[in-house]
Amino acid sequence: MTTGSLRRRAVAASALVLTGALALAACGEKKESTEPTASITPKGGPDSKLAAMVPAEVKADGVIKIGSDTTYAPAEFLDNNKVVGFDVDLFDAAAAKLGLKTQWITTPFTGVITGVKSGKYEAGISSLTINPERLKDTEMVSYFNAPIQWVVKKGNPLGIQLENPCGKKVAVQTGTVEVPDLQKRSKDCKTAGKPEIKIDQFQDQSTATAAVASGKDDAGSADYPVFVDAVEKSRGQLELLGEPYGQAPYGVALKKGQTQFAEALAGAYKAIITDGTYQRVLDKWKVGKGAITDPAVNPKVS
Repeated sequence: MTTGSLRRRAVAASALVLTGALALAACGEKKESTEPTASITPKGGPDSKLAAMVPAEVKADGVIKIGSDTTYAPAEFLDNNKVVGFDVDLFDAAAAKLGLKTQWITTPFTGVITGVKSGKYEAGISSLTINPERLKDTEMVSYFNAPIQWVVKKGNPLGIQLENPCGKKVAVQTGTVEVPDLQKRSKDCKTAGKPEIKIDQFQDQSTATAAVASGKDDAGSADYPVFVDAVEKSRGQLELLGEPYGQAPYGVALKKGQTQFAEALAGAYKAIITDGTYQRVLDKWKVGKGAITDPAVNPKVS
């Protein structure tokens, strides 16, 4: 993948466990769902105008099949083999506005977009950051903003400053947008005559987070929702550092050319924003700072 398409992801976890150092464990056995979920009924029920915009092949059985890599708490993950998370709750509510039930199908992250392109899935939802590469292959509907967030040990014993992280060792998952952000910050440190940031890259987010909790690394950088969830489950070992920053819109991927379907979905997200369902879901998962007010089809991104 190119840097532009990187954002997400290897294994995130649903629980933090103390084993000397902190370790993250995925919740539940990875298993493909086979039955559609009961639809969430938003206020006012389905919108007949929006529902009429859904492609006939999608609404024929009343179920929309969604490909998702369900390993990324709190967005989408498995809890007792049930797919849960704020991505799930939001899309279930939007789908209900279109008169549809949902079937969530676990797939490797690399298979989400390819599955949408081939028609295997009728939508792809997997904390997919909207970027130019994905916009070439799919129609995308924005629904959430996932800025960058830092985390440190509880109490910030090393006095890490987000404005001046020079010389510090920062844990990060390889292949995410946090890596180039850290590289730029490190370059700025060097330009200012200060020590560079020691960028400690890991193949999966769980190990990166554990490196901060154990004290191996001084701080960590990841998507805002990931660290909100990690701090919540860290049993008092971690805390957020500063405010999240940057713009990284998550989007639902639909098959290229399904612009009317994309417009219907954007309208459905707008409807659940208006009726309050959207904010209630984000509050439930404690990711309210990622809220947007203007879901859009194929928004311009750099």
